[in-house]
Amino acid sequence: MAALDAWTYAASHAAEIGAAARTHLALAGSALLLAMVVAVPLGIRAARAPRLGGALMALAGALRVVPSLAVLVLVLPYLGLGFRSALVALTVLAIPPILVNTYAGYSGVDAGPIEAARGMGMTAREILLRIETPLALPVVVAGLRTAAVEVVASATLAAFIGGGGLGEFIVNGLGMSDWRALLAGAVPVALLALGAEAAFGLIERTVRRATA
Repeated sequence: MAALDAWTYAASHAAEIGAAARTHLALAGSALLLAMVVAVPLGIRAARAPRLGGALMALAGALRVVPSLAVLVLVLPYLGLGFRSALVALTVLAIPPILVNTYAGYSGVDAGPIEAARGMGMTAREILLRIETPLALPVVVAGLRTAAVEVVASATLAAFIGGGGLGEFIVNGLGMSDWRALLAGAVPVALLALGAEAAFGLIERTVRRATA
């Protein structure tokens, strides 16, 4: 009976849930993309400069312990309520795992193939794209996998500042003690997180096989 009530509620609010899911995915995807744009180049640079690498890894460790809700509070006075503040908070959340894994991936590339490539006259850019990146890519994708799951799960916080997404159903369900609304938000979020885990896991396995 309880499951039937939840299903009936979800069916009657299908359009709203679908719109919230699209906003949720847009928010999580945008945050992941921005984090990649910031963290991957920094991670590559850090792998080439030990002192910078140490500082960036310390910063990444510090960012990982900062709650996303605290970041939301910090950016609210500047960006206000809505999508942008949530995007900044989620981007900050996504950067550390991508940065750490990019650093680990590129700094862990064996020196032998690099020296051989230099001996063949390859430029630094060619070595980066054709030697280092294929070897480091599985570790980088593993970082993306972790970041994607964390961002999808944490995007529910956007509801607290009017950013939309499936978190609105969770917040409303908690506020009104309506477990049907709570499940209408929580179950899709769980499925999206599992989907992100499976998708990036498949990509990671494919890359590892290709570079083995």
